[in-house]
Amino acid sequence: MVNNYHIDTTLFDPIGLEDMDKVKFMNRIDSKYWFRINKLEKILQYVVSDYYILVIDGKDNLPYTSTYFDTLNNSMYIAHHNGKQNRYKIRKRSYISSGISFMEVKFKSNKGRTIKKRISSEFGNTQFTQQEIDFIKKQTPYDYTQLKCALINDFSRITLVNKNLKERCTIDLNVQFKYLTTNIVLDKLVILEIKSEGNYNNSPLVLALREERIKKSGISKYCIGRAIVDPNLKQNRFKEKVIRLDKTIQTDIN
Repeated sequence: MVNNYHIDTTLFDPIGLEDMDKVKFMNRIDSKYWFRINKLEKILQYVVSDYYILVIDGKDNLPYTSTYFDTLNNSMYIAHHNGKQNRYKIRKRSYISSGISFMEVKFKSNKGRTIKKRISSEFGNTQFTQQEIDFIKKQTPYDYTQLKCALINDFSRITLVNKNLKERCTIDLNVQFKYLTTNIVLDKLVILEIKSEGNYNNSPLVLALREERIKKSGISKYCIGRAIVDPNLKQNRFKEKVIRLDKTIQTDIN
């Protein structure tokens, strides 16, 4: 149960973690959508025969946490806010159920592609190890000594895999943002992201979303989260999206 909305995933055929290497898509095209949770059940009904669902230890709605890092002057956030191409995000992502963590660098190219690099990280360790320091030096232009924890993002995730293995979809629920003493839960929000090696505009999920009149709309959990929890940040270009988000989920955001 999620917010009294029953998300029925029992009719999907399962896929195991051991098969996910086939759909890593570390160099990919991302398409993002967000909408109110009461629309999710119908969308899933459209596509139940076309996708597998990731199941780990009998569960398909799995908890994640991400810790994002930025420079002291928030240069990665500002680069995204200002629409700069060839930009970076640095985070540690932990898969709570399996006790696995990765240090990840995401690079958004001027071709619109997302390129992700990652290495294994010690679960629960928020400090940089020497291996992670070397990784940051190699994969980014940033000095690790200038990086600070900028946002913690918790959520639960359903992962679908197209049966043709050309597309993966993540569905994030119970999205929560934490910064210092601020803690905001957007529990009526769904963030759905379709990931593929190329444009896949006629996938069953895209068609289902189109049928429900849900349009593609870019959203960065890092940037939106920071804009919501820290009103002192520059956020002119995000204000309209935050207002639309508030109207969509009918949650007070101050």
